Amino acid sequence: MNVIRTELAGVLLLEPRSFADERGLVYESYNRKAFREATGVDPVFIQDNHSHSRRNVIRGLHYQVKRPQAKLVRVVRGEIFDVAVDIRRSSPTFGKWAGFRLSEENRRMAWIPEGFAHGLLALSDGADVLYKMTEHWIPELDRTIAWDDAQIGIRWPLAGEPVLSGKDKAGKALSEAEVFE
Repeated sequence: MNVIRTELAGVLLLEPRSFADERGLVYESYNRKAFREATGVDPVFIQDNHSHSRRNVIRGLHYQVKRPQAKLVRVVRGEIFDVAVDIRRSSPTFGKWAGFRLSEENRRMAWIPEGFAHGLLALSDGADVLYKMTEHWIPELDRTIAWDDAQIGIRWPLAGEPVLSGKDKAGKALSEAEVFE
């Protein structure tokens, strides 16, 4: 597994080794021992989620301050622009973001540790995303920062108007959001 460190400490891009021949391809999307050896992190995953989004859907920026979730994100169909935002007030990169393309073709995965808000934009007509999470989603603890918060300044590669849920339309500005100390 190739590990690519991002400008945000702890946020990683992972490239699994793939084996292809005339039949197709195979790759190991998760192996606890290999993940631990490559990243130095040994998460215990307790929930898997699968989302399907049409083009221009933005999901996020989501997080839980109490009972925070770390996420391993990968795309099994289509392509997304995946985003992590540092919301640890004591961090030198507080309010900074990193974004990267994840797709079924590049097979990259994103490791988003606790202390970060997470969001994505579907770039393809349909995008199926799998998330492995270290904590259950707890609706009453779920928080959302506005996807278009000017303080953060994410440069989303939109191809038209974004499609948002009511929850994501109501996201708070980072300056007003409950964050990690």
